[in-house]
Amino acid sequence: MILNSILILGGTTEARELAAKLDSQHRFRLTLSLAGRTMAPVRQPVPTRVGGFGGVHGLAQYLQEQDIDLLIDATHPYAARISTNAVEAAALVGRPLVALRRPGWQQQKGDRWLEVESVEAAVQAPGDEARTLFLALGRQELLPFEQAPQHRYVVRSVDPVEPPLALPEVEYITARGPFNEADELSLLTGKGIDMLVCKNSGGAASYGKIAAARTLGLPVVLIQRPPLPEAMSFQTVDALLAHVDQAFPPQERGE
Repeated sequence: MILNSILILGGTTEARELAAKLDSQHRFRLTLSLAGRTMAPVRQPVPTRVGGFGGVHGLAQYLQEQDIDLLIDATHPYAARISTNAVEAAALVGRPLVALRRPGWQQQKGDRWLEVESVEAAVQAPGDEARTLFLALGRQELLPFEQAPQHRYVVRSVDPVEPPLALPEVEYITARGPFNEADELSLLTGKGIDMLVCKNSGGAASYGKIAAARTLGLPVVLIQRPPLPEAMSFQTVDALLAHVDQAFPPQERGE
C-alpha cells in the first residue's frame, strides 16, 4: 500500500498530539519538523527532523524531494516567519497546506491585562517604579529587558538562559509545562510577584499563570500575536484530523 506523506511543522503540544493520532492510523508517512531552539525537546511519537529549511525555497525543495502530499503548519502562534514561509513554499510547488492555530486566551472578568504589540513595548509597560516581574518568555525575547534594570526579575524558561542577563536582580527557574493554577499561585505569592509579562499563547498548558494572576489581582502585560498569513486553518486537532480524513479517505480493505 502506498502511504501518503505528511510533513508537520511542529514544536507545540498540539503538533505532538496530532502526530500521534495520525500515526495511530498506520496509513501515512509522517515527519515532524522541529526548529531546534529547545536543547532537550520532548520525545516525539514519529520520526523528526531538527533545524531550519533555508527559507521559502529550501522548504519548497524539501517538499518536492520528499514527495510531500500535505504540509501541516502546527507551529507556535508567534512563529510568524515559518508560517509565512510554509504558505509561500506550498504555493510555489503546488502542495496543499493546512494550519493548526489554537485560539488565543480571552479576557475574563477580573483579568487586569495590558495588551502590547511587541517585546519592546512590554519592557516599557511596567513603568519606572521598581517592581518584581515574572517573565514567562522564550530566551529570544529576554534581552530587551536589560534596558529596564530598576526591576527585580524572575525568569522561567525551558532551557537555561545563557549567557545570563546583565541585570542586577534576576532569578532563573528552568521548568517545562504544563503548569496548573495551584502551582502558579504558589510561585507568584512565594516570589512576591507584582506583575506578569507573557505572550497570549493560548491553550491550557500555560493558562495556569493567567488564572493565578486573576485570582491574585495582578496585572499582566500580554504581548499580542503577530499577524499570520491566510491559510485554511483549524482550531483543534480533531477538526484538522477530520479534514485530513476527507482529503485522504481511508481505503476500505477487501475480504
